[in-house]
Amino acid sequence: MGCITRLGCLFVLLIVAIGAWLTRDRWLTRLEQRASHAPRAAAVATERWEPLSDAAADTTRGALKRLGEPRGQVFESVSPAALASYVYQQVAKRMPTVADSVEAMANGDKLSLRAVVSVSDLGGAIGDAVGIVHDRERVELTGTLSVLKPGTAVFDVSDARIHGLPIPKGMIATLIDRIQPVRQPGVSPNALPLPIPRYIGDIRVASSKITLYKTVQ
Repeated sequence: MGCITRLGCLFVLLIVAIGAWLTRDRWLTRLEQRASHAPRAAAVATERWEPLSDAAADTTRGALKRLGEPRGQVFESVSPAALASYVYQQVAKRMPTVADSVEAMANGDKLSLRAVVSVSDLGGAIGDAVGIVHDRERVELTGTLSVLKPGTAVFDVSDARIHGLPIPKGMIATLIDRIQPVRQPGVSPNALPLPIPRYIGDIRVASSKITLYKTVQ
């Protein structure tokens, strides 16, 4: 009797296996869709815009102070908003346009900055290129961070948007000239120079944070 029962179970399992094989196109597609959606949702959750603030700038200032100590840390990690807040405090007075609602975000190895600015201050041709009609619009810049030389880092912009609309790649340099009128020697036309302490040797963006590395002598 037990043998017959086992044979019956095997027969049922065989029928189920055959049915699964014949309908594999349907359930495999569903499984693949679920697998592709789940990791993407988790990745998006770690990327978010953060507002710039004086408190965030103080976080970076403290990290730089620790790196500057003779026996201090060799690297420090800060949030994108913390570094952007510190840099913005250094360069805001030299910018020809007043920005508000300034925010920062890290995405992979890229840093993104966005702010609401006067489009007329950026040049009429830039606004016309994307059909902008309002004076104040949100401008977004995305690019990579690197150290150009002691005391100077660069934010090399690879993508620029106004009101969410991309501007032509060839006009990024024109936009940068409007933001930073005086171009420094050796800096790419698409890059913004950023002041940093001379003892910072490298900057890396990863995992939604920015790591500053001290030059080790």
